[in-house]
Amino acid sequence: MKTIGLLGGMSWESTQSYYRLLNEGVKTRLSGFHSARLCLVSVDFADIETLQRAGDWEAAGRYLAASARQVQAGGADCLVLATNTMHRVAEAIEAAIDIPLLHIADATGAALREAGVRRVGLLGTRFTMEQAFYRERLEQRHDIEVMVPDADQRQMVHDVIFQELVQGTIDETSRQRYLAIIDELASRGAEGVILGCTEIAMLVHQSHTALPLFDTTELHARAALAFALDG
Repeated sequence: MKTIGLLGGMSWESTQSYYRLLNEGVKTRLSGFHSARLCLVSVDFADIETLQRAGDWEAAGRYLAASARQVQAGGADCLVLATNTMHRVAEAIEAAIDIPLLHIADATGAALREAGVRRVGLLGTRFTMEQAFYRERLEQRHDIEVMVPDADQRQMVHDVIFQELVQGTIDETSRQRYLAIIDELASRGAEGVILGCTEIAMLVHQSHTALPLFDTTELHARAALAFALDG
């Protein structure tokens, strides 16, 4: 079994989901007393949030690149960046390490192709929905058409993430507002919806909607398990 490097803390609420999924996956595959071989570095999300809000992605890249080097130094064979938004600085991180970065959009794109979905809605932070780094990777590398909600809806989705989900707050009113957006994306032709922030799956589950949901946390963890166990 290879060692999975996990760079988390963005937020710790979603990082604990990664930890659980990776260990459950190894236990399912190998049974007995097996658990995942992990090297975890968890950053202070307040530092990252400040840089996000300031739009200082260059500094954020340097910050996470240094943290990624810590993960590699701990013996990791790959790096899992446990956040969607901060893949905005994936290139800076990749340039700083010698182990492969398992990109969350690639894990998601592979799952979409496997499911036969070619037109998909995207929910996430404003940075993920509005900037090019995530949508273009899906469009250019995986031939997936990506749709996003309108501006007011994007702001609401973003606010719920930062004001509720990263604080561990689950609110039924917010769930219903998210589900209404998912319904609207379906009416616009979306064949599925990407839960493109690692906290959203805490709020919205597949049981809440008939439209296929693609939980990036679960898909990312599945890709890491495949790397660690299958090579």
